[in-house]
Amino acid sequence: MSAANGIRLYIGGARSGKSSSALAAASAIEGKKAYIATAQAFDDEMSERIRKHKEERGPEWDSFESPLGVAALLSKLKTTHDVIIIDCLTLWLTNLMASGKNVNTEMDILISALRDAGSRTAIFIVTNEVGQGIVPDNALARQFRDMAGILNQKTAAAADEVFLIAAGIPVKIK
Repeated sequence: MSAANGIRLYIGGARSGKSSSALAAASAIEGKKAYIATAQAFDDEMSERIRKHKEERGPEWDSFESPLGVAALLSKLKTTHDVIIIDCLTLWLTNLMASGKNVNTEMDILISALRDAGSRTAIFIVTNEVGQGIVPDNALARQFRDMAGILNQKTAAAADEVFLIAAGIPVKIK
């Protein structure tokens, strides 16, 4: 494992600067770059967000849209790319829950794939911190919050470094 390889988690609230912070750090590493996007454009506003993210990355990034198959794609890209961003885990979780997949099983598969790929490439993961807000008023929202907390804890445990992003400022917490 080179000094650049490993898993880095960028966690923060909505619009905190997580994606920009991860992109800046990842862009500083030499090599072929891949961006795994988990978002889906179900409306014009989301389409515009996705377009802006692609524009921000620039042409040196190979973009892959993977709303569900992140672990399988990561296993392929670890042999062809030196730097990989996954943006974002909470959207991936939403997609899993909506699809009816076994979330716990999929989490374990992803963590295993991250650990394997992190020994060969630099991985940057973006996720939302959802546990610092109010308790949601419905069962589905509480289930999502709980599952996101579990996913973030498992990912942070597997990560070599964890950065909390607040007001665009990354603070290393691990």
